[in-house]
Amino acid sequence: MAAAAVIAALALLAILGPWLSPYSYDALDWQHLAAAPGLTAAHWLGTDPLGRDLYVRTLYGLRLSLLIGVLASAVSVGIGVAWGTIAGYVGGRTDSWMMRTVDVLYALPYLFVVIILATVFGRGRVAMLLVAIGAVGWLTMARVVRGQTLSLKRREFIEAARATGLGTRAILLRHIVPNLAGTVAVYATLTIPELITYESFLSFLGLGVQEPQASLGSLINDGARQMLTAPWMLLAPAGILFALLLCFNLLGDGLRDALDPATH
Repeated sequence: MAAAAVIAALALLAILGPWLSPYSYDALDWQHLAAAPGLTAAHWLGTDPLGRDLYVRTLYGLRLSLLIGVLASAVSVGIGVAWGTIAGYVGGRTDSWMMRTVDVLYALPYLFVVIILATVFGRGRVAMLLVAIGAVGWLTMARVVRGQTLSLKRREFIEAARATGLGTRAILLRHIVPNLAGTVAVYATLTIPELITYESFLSFLGLGVQEPQASLGSLINDGARQMLTAPWMLLAPAGILFALLLCFNLLGDGLRDALDPATH
């Protein structure tokens, strides 16, 4: 619950926080270049070498990283649940073909796929990031859902549903998917920090968000270059990213314990 409260506070801060500053994320203050925190009341977290306010840029970066992480997680959950339930319930050659496809996608070099997508869609576009992250984000979800579906389809209530004449689609939507809700919720919560890490990694390498926009990964990249002369440029986004990933993982662990029948 504490982790959920921190996540909610960070999300609220990312939405409303920039309004508390008179500066936009790309505004230049030529009077305060690379100013440290506390040197001026106008810039609470200091500025970068171009005079841009780090408080506003960090919150904008948090907003963008959260948006990409949540949207990519929703896409991966949708694809993974659909793929895994169909493969696990239908079985046979369909299951074998679908899971071999997952194995092939796992074997593809991730950065190579991202570079191709960046060439096709244009580097830095949010749509490209969602496609690139979603290309691998659903694979683990599909395997987890398939395993749970294989277990559920042998249960008595599924046999009873078949005996009443329900079709495959109705059984999947009415009985299989609702019984996967707990498992999917836990893995979706744990997927969000993983996808945020992917986005931050791509932005750190320069394949993600481009200037003047910022994400936590691109801000950490900028801070790492100025670490010796302006350490506050690294500490602010790195601290926010660390807190965000830690809280999402703690929330996922808490949900897993709460929804696991073996713990009750």
